[in-house]
Amino acid sequence: MVNVADLLDRARDRGLRIVTAESCTGGLVAAALTDIPGSSDVVERGFVTYSNASKQQMLGVRTATLDAVGAVSEEVAREMAEGALEHSEAQLAVSVTGIAGPGGSEHKPEGRVCFALAGRGLDTRSGTVEFGARGREAVRRAARDHALALLKDGILQMSETP
Repeated sequence: MVNVADLLDRARDRGLRIVTAESCTGGLVAAALTDIPGSSDVVERGFVTYSNASKQQMLGVRTATLDAVGAVSEEVAREMAEGALEHSEAQLAVSVTGIAGPGGSEHKPEGRVCFALAGRGLDTRSGTVEFGARGREAVRRAARDHALALLKDGILQMSETP
């Protein structure tokens, strides 16, 4: 588990602001960050975009992308993270979209979560984690923790970028 206070201190020391774009986690990443007193100088904002319409309206996710690959995809995660940067004053964004459960399908099983990390001056990177059908709460917590780890890595990358 990432030490969130340490993550915020590292971002603060580098003058970085963070934005989150969350679907299946419903704001758990932003909540973990803002649970720490003094986080307001690092956390710029958080978007909870549970519906496809909100992903489009708030983050600029393209209809063509949603139609082609669906909301639970690395492509949509990338557009969410890049859109969060575009619609904020932050320098670093993380996004989460997935199927926490119960349910899922043969092609998109319960526990599949897609992530992206975008930063001003960084190439956006994305990935998918198969957490498995371990229950909604456990998948959401695991996704939150993974997103926080991505932010920690992103802060290190941002400090290495000239």
